[in-house]
Amino acid sequence: MSEFKSGFFVGGESTNGRVLVVDDEPDIRKVVRMTLQKAGYDVLEAENGEKAIEVINSGENRLLLDVMICDIRMPKVNGIEAIAYFRENYPRVPLIVLTGFPDTDMATSLLRQGVVDYLVKPVEGEILKAAVGRAMERRELAPL
Repeated sequence: MSEFKSGFFVGGESTNGRVLVVDDEPDIRKVVRMTLQKAGYDVLEAENGEKAIEVINSGENRLLLDVMICDIRMPKVNGIEAIAYFRENYPRVPLIVLTGFPDTDMATSLLRQGVVDYLVKPVEGEILKAAVGRAMERRELAPL
């Protein structure tokens, strides 16, 4: 798991925000992390919904998360359960789904529930960065 240095200034430079990537495939997490880090984001990782809930509830993480990217099909706590948890407990944190098994009905349902974007693996880096950018804008506009 990635270590995050507290605060919004890492190494004297400001960051674009903090993203939690939840996916059971290490290679997917690595590609997403590298893409977003190059774009100036700090990235946390979790291999399933259970670990994501642990990560977000530890230390100052819960106060500093800007966006969550979540797979759907994962062991233990799956993406649907993790998304429900985050929607209830962290309603200001925008959620992006990143799945390898697209389902139109599920996508429609999740988007109606407030998920910002529904992306299908493999996703191009520019599309991923654009989705995170939109999610960041939504977070900034969310009422307190």
